[in-house]
Amino acid sequence: MSSFIIKSIGNALNASSYISSKYASNKALKLFATPRKGSYIIKQEEVIDSAVVETLTYENLNIKTYRWAGRNKTILLAHGWESNASRWEYLLEDLKTQDYNIIALDAPAHGNSNGNQFNAILYSEFINVVVQKFQPNILIGHSVGGMASVFCLYNHDLPSIEKLVILGAPAHFTGVFSRYKQMMGYNKRISKGLDTIVKERFGQSVDYFSAANFTKDFKAKGLIVHDKKDKIIPYEDALLFANRYKNSKLITTEGFGHGLKDKSLTPKIINFINQ
Repeated sequence: MSSFIIKSIGNALNASSYISSKYASNKALKLFATPRKGSYIIKQEEVIDSAVVETLTYENLNIKTYRWAGRNKTILLAHGWESNASRWEYLLEDLKTQDYNIIALDAPAHGNSNGNQFNAILYSEFINVVVQKFQPNILIGHSVGGMASVFCLYNHDLPSIEKLVILGAPAHFTGVFSRYKQMMGYNKRISKGLDTIVKERFGQSVDYFSAANFTKDFKAKGLIVHDKKDKIIPYEDALLFANRYKNSKLITTEGFGHGLKDKSLTPKIINFINQ
């Protein structure tokens, strides 16, 4: 979506906020939570064709899971925003070589899973259902998949999880929300309205949902990977994680961007898993 279109939408909602700030804020939140892409294209379907597909459910929503069986430890892969399980293609072959039992899932409103709306809290419940089913030892999440993984570990007792890998993950929802508001150019009416809706729907203010703070007492060993030039999630978020998550280590990259799909990282991730 071009910056002109983004600003046009923001201006239109700003104008409507003077008639009804609640209506405009609800529209703004719906826009924030509606992915524009994430469905499989033909090339991506080839990645999951070799997997055993199983459908789980959470509150009448189907959760699609993909399994590549192995005799080593079980790894669960959680993709990020506007993506799907095929994003792990660059990592899959190396994990298969190590004979890991690999599970991947599609997030709400992504891939072949159900839903029209997406948020990290709902995603964390999807992840919990998959963890309960497959009892993974390692949880790897990219971007908001990393944030949702943290939420899941914080809100549920998951003794099978020994290690957590978060790739380019946001450290707090406040930052994500602020960047969205700024990108759209929302006025104070909508900005305050968005914060109010979050409090009403989830029972907590926006600043409560700090993934970095949630990791403070995690027993699972953590690996934080983040690129210094990440244009989506600032590198400062990785530093927040590293500061709060005492049982973790940080790998800093430069030039791999937000996607972090560089084969040079794979041995480091596998080494962490095998330690």
